Amino acid sequence: MHNWLEPKYLAWLEQGFFVTLMLSACAASCATPLGFLLAVARTARTRAIARVAALYVFVFRNSPLLVQLLFWYFGAATVLPSGWMNWLNTPHLATFGPLTLRWPSFELFAGWVGLTCYTTAFIGEEFLAGMRGVNHAQWHAAAALGMSRYATLRYVILPQALRIATPPLAGQYMNVIKNSSLTMAIGVGELSYMSRQVDTESFRTFQAFGTATFFYVLAIAVIEVALVLWQRGGPRGLQRGRA
Repeated sequence: MHNWLEPKYLAWLEQGFFVTLMLSACAASCATPLGFLLAVARTARTRAIARVAALYVFVFRNSPLLVQLLFWYFGAATVLPSGWMNWLNTPHLATFGPLTLRWPSFELFAGWVGLTCYTTAFIGEEFLAGMRGVNHAQWHAAAALGMSRYATLRYVILPQALRIATPPLAGQYMNVIKNSSLTMAIGVGELSYMSRQVDTESFRTFQAFGTATFFYVLAIAVIEVALVLWQRGGPRGLQRGRA
């Protein structure tokens, strides 16, 4: 027990793990609908829209995430008005009955924006691959039935594309969790940041980073199990897994 981490350090790592999960969930939740819109824009009949969407993917997929995070953290401070920056750096509280929500720090906000923009490009490509995996004849069949492009996307193409794209999308969600560790470079107190703090203060490198690795593997394993249950039976498979 002497060689293991004290409760104080475990609490630090648990706090960092919570920030990692929260940051990853927020980034994935925003990047998923944005990625779908990006995929739709890639298939737009208007060339200008399709080219802008392709340029977005090219820029964000071919530049390092760390550079993007540094851009959002340091670059935003020079671009945004000083009044906005003061508001973002000022603590804010919102109370809803017994629940009190705290406005996140600017570091966390910049990390969320950076992760979301970066992940959107990859998720958009997964959606695009899923849409292209649907037989093109179904577009013609829907048009012959008088369905609009929006109705065809919603009721015909998207359900099939989602089934095709689900495994690679799960992989992108795993990547979000792993990529969130880079936000430590801009001062976000996520799991990697806190494990480094524990190592610096306690000099127990193996225990600190070993515990952090366990937390990362645990989060990834949950996504993998959810994917397996989904592939076995979709929503009914998930229900059986919870039973």
